[in-house]
Amino acid sequence: MKLVTVLRSFSFCSALLLAGASFAAAPAPAAATSLPLVAVADNPTAHPNFTVRVVGKGQPMLLIPGLTCPGAVWDETVARYQKQYQCHIVSLAGFGGNAAPASTNQLLLNVRDQLLAYVKTQKLDKPVVVGHSLGGFMALWMSTAEPAALGPLVIVDSLPFLAAVQNPTQTAEGARPMAEGMRQQMRQGKNSMANARQMSASLVTDTARVTQLARWSVASDMPTVAQAMYDLFTTDLRQDIARIQQPVLVLGAWAAYQQYGSTKASTQAIFEQQYAKLPKHRIEMSEAGRHFLMYDDTTWFFAQTDAFLKQNAVAKK
Repeated sequence: MKLVTVLRSFSFCSALLLAGASFAAAPAPAAATSLPLVAVADNPTAHPNFTVRVVGKGQPMLLIPGLTCPGAVWDETVARYQKQYQCHIVSLAGFGGNAAPASTNQLLLNVRDQLLAYVKTQKLDKPVVVGHSLGGFMALWMSTAEPAALGPLVIVDSLPFLAAVQNPTQTAEGARPMAEGMRQQMRQGKNSMANARQMSASLVTDTARVTQLARWSVASDMPTVAQAMYDLFTTDLRQDIARIQQPVLVLGAWAAYQQYGSTKASTQAIFEQQYAKLPKHRIEMSEAGRHFLMYDDTTWFFAQTDAFLKQNAVAKK
């Protein structure tokens, strides 16, 4: 898969590929009803692949970041919703300066299962799940595994099967050799602030944000990032999302790669194709935002999310 070809196809895919390229380049308010919540002490040893910070009160909301980002990527989102929602902000092990997991074997599968267990042990009643990039994929995967466990989903610039962006007939098995090569390159490469800034500049427009994203990238554990990329490229949810029962808002980006031939219509068509089996979903495309839509198109992001959450508020039992 040539990087420039992927850039022309889809901004999310290119964002993650650029992240891999950077590493390998080195020599070798919504009106939701507040629900009574039962306070349960967290047991961090039960979920070694992530930590959680809880802020606010009301209906539970689980916020999952993307590749190399800690939970702090959601700070502005939490500030907006913490008066209506009890925000459970996830930081994945190995990303953004967080300690690496003891093992990367079946990394994202372990994250999925531990997150579902966290929802159960914390007695979170159909939490809203907001996921960006890898976090959006994780929200979909959790929902396919246990369709009744979660509430409405907000998926920010993510797809059910990353490897099929260029070739819709691609399979998880067919993508495995390419994914393995990428994993090996990333494990052996070295990231630098210069490379990370170059990559981040394609994902967000504000220079201060570029610097912050680059710092998180450099602080991330490379074997963990490599394994996460491998798992994303070899896990196909396109058929499995048919099991998801709750409404889903999908927010997409395309503008960053307009210069390579992408259009809003062509990018939306990719989203529509990948989400075709999802029963209750709506896809909205940002006009100008890059991959980090909550940063680049903040007013639009909140307007879309506010309206969706208000329309799909979980009724009080």
